[in-house]
Amino acid sequence: MNTEAGHARSLAEILAEAKNELKEFVETRVELLRREMNERLAVLKIAAPLAIVGALFLSTAFLLLSLALVALFAAVFTGNDYRWFFGFLIVGFLWSVTGGTAALLAKKRISKRSMVPRKTIEVLSADKAWLQNEARSIL
Repeated sequence: MNTEAGHARSLAEILAEAKNELKEFVETRVELLRREMNERLAVLKIAAPLAIVGALFLSTAFLLLSLALVALFAAVFTGNDYRWFFGFLIVGFLWSVTGGTAALLAKKRISKRSMVPRKTIEVLSADKAWLQNEARSIL
């Protein structure tokens, strides 16, 4: 072996150092992921109550406007005994088509955008490439 006595390290010391570096590496990546997820949660904590209040008022307005639309269609069928039935049927059909279209558009949009933490994955991919290069240079 071509090592000097002052620079010689035991296998245990090398493994302990590698273990500590790996531990720091993993802790850094976990902290990055934790920070990224906390940023997203902070936004959701602010937006969620506002979204709930908005949804409550919009759903109330939707019900009132739907009843007004049903009454309008019922007025069209003035002489018919089933005018309210037809009014509810027409409005129900309109809302079904509108809701189905909105659901399909939402599904497409959600499938386009991933909820995966991109920054963390980019850093881990770069780390993987770096580790592979280091392993090749050692061998």
